[in-house]
Amino acid sequence: MGARKHNSAEARKEALKQTYFAKLRNVPTSPRKMRLVADMIRGMEVNRALGVLKFSNKEASARVEKLLRSAVANWEEKNERKAEEGELFVSRISVDGASTLKRLRPAPQGRGYRIRKRSNHVTIYVDTLNNDNN
Repeated sequence: MGARKHNSAEARKEALKQTYFAKLRNVPTSPRKMRLVADMIRGMEVNRALGVLKFSNKEASARVEKLLRSAVANWEEKNERKAEEGELFVSRISVDGASTLKRLRPAPQGRGYRIRKRSNHVTIYVDTLNNDNN
């Protein structure tokens, strides 16, 4: 049983060597607002996505832009070369809910309204077009 666990861990490590991603955790905005930004760049070429994010009015787009730059830097580090123009694409982007801070706002007649301050995790995967088909 121990040998099987060891093999699956090695297989996971090998799979991670072929994936290029960056994670942003515990972002203090709601997942719904972040998904609007994520949907804008899903499947886009990286340089075009960076342009879209730079000129977006959404507050979350600045964070996603920085994360995308990080994912590209991770790709360049693993491949030991610079990414060429039009080579990389956003293969996957996911926004997951993180912990929610629960607060109470005073309300009339001694009541309290619950305020939910949501946060999220964002993961961006970048890949080249020929690897994207796998």
